Amino acid sequence: MIRLSVPFRQAVSRLSYPGMLVFSLAVVLIGRADQSFSDRLRTDLDDLLAPAYAVISAPIEAAVHGTGAVANLLQLQAQNDQLRTENARLLQWQAVAMALEAQNNALKASLNYVPVPTPKFYSADVVADLGGVYTRSVLVTLPPGEADPTQIIGAIAMDGRGVVGRVVEAGGRSARVLLINDMNSRIPVALGASGAPALMAGTNREDPSLIYWAPDHPPAEGDMVLTSAAGGAFPPGLPVGVVHYDAQNDPVVLPLADLGALRLLRLFSYPDSLPVLTPVAHVEHKSAPAHGASKTAPAAATPLAAKHRKKS
Repeated sequence: MIRLSVPFRQAVSRLSYPGMLVFSLAVVLIGRADQSFSDRLRTDLDDLLAPAYAVISAPIEAAVHGTGAVANLLQLQAQNDQLRTENARLLQWQAVAMALEAQNNALKASLNYVPVPTPKFYSADVVADLGGVYTRSVLVTLPPGEADPTQIIGAIAMDGRGVVGRVVEAGGRSARVLLINDMNSRIPVALGASGAPALMAGTNREDPSLIYWAPDHPPAEGDMVLTSAAGGAFPPGLPVGVVHYDAQNDPVVLPLADLGALRLLRLFSYPDSLPVLTPVAHVEHKSAPAHGASKTAPAAATPLAAKHRKKS
């Protein structure tokens, strides 16, 4: 081993920083003078130092991967525990659902329940937002050769959230859907858990309004709005929107569907004759009236009351 004298090592240590600075300035000046030489020099240095970089980075990458593996194991363990808890909860709900299903089937059998027929449906792409006779309508394309125009007219259009409208015109490849917020749209609906009847009308604005409802069941803020079987145009129970009172204190329906950004719709074609789900009133049996006494006719159903708008 070559031993260096102390003065020589001190001189090297003192001159190393100025020497590197001079070398760096020289490289910069050469690079400015000859760009191709600078590129070749940088490429040669990269080729020379690449193996060293790989050797140095290998332990670092191994440490990073090891740390990530440990973190993933801990995360997987936490997710496993969460899934076990959710699975146990779902098993409990499964037992409840089976009991409710058995009870539901028994009630349907005792009430001679007639289920709503399964509709045919077609997927349709929205290609245009049309005006003309209908201010709020969209044009959709139909699968070629699959849709019968006679069955498509009157079909109910829905997106992934709720009712969008109904088909009013149909051809072999396209159909026009009248949206629920068009002023020509009138849809019988049911409000809230009680299913109180009401009528929803389009206003050519974003949100349709409620114009008629039962006098003893006015719309309440946040009530769910579902389709009603009244009139036979819609099957019962399709989601439409939520009741909201606007700045004029008038009840409107906030649609669940995004009517301003429709892309893909499903057109549900129900049979012409939907079952009318009319609840059977409970009849209390009483003793026969005395001879000559008149019988009282049953009270008629309460009609829908019109909404009272404030005059400006």
